[in-house]
Amino acid sequence: MATIFTKIVEGQIPSYKIYEDEKFYAFLDIKPMAKGHTLLIPKQEVDYLFDIDDTMLSEMMVIAKMIAKAMEQAVSCTRVGMMVIGLEVPHAHIHLIPIQNEGDMNLSNKRVELSKEEFTQIAKDISSFL
Repeated sequence: MATIFTKIVEGQIPSYKIYEDEKFYAFLDIKPMAKGHTLLIPKQEVDYLFDIDDTMLSEMMVIAKMIAKAMEQAVSCTRVGMMVIGLEVPHAHIHLIPIQNEGDMNLSNKRVELSKEEFTQIAKDISSFL
């Protein structure tokens, strides 16, 4: 059975796309910890990030860096934090989160609420720097 992320990649579930190539897909988290919170996934369904083969994992990190640099230009932040939890969805993914300080990475923080228009604009802004 396909994961929610595979359904997003296949267009069965809408998303606010940031980046896509033949192997990877990046989109805004719909329950963001901050404006611009992005998820980067391999299109291939792999449950655990550290089960991804070395070449693909290396490519994924390079893309994460590229997206983080675009986020720094598009969203006000001190840095872009990276988090891998791997329990919420059985499809490997990296969270890229614009942060001002370490406390912004606390999972118990209240999530940011954004309108469809805000999500659309943020996705467009980040994508414009790629």
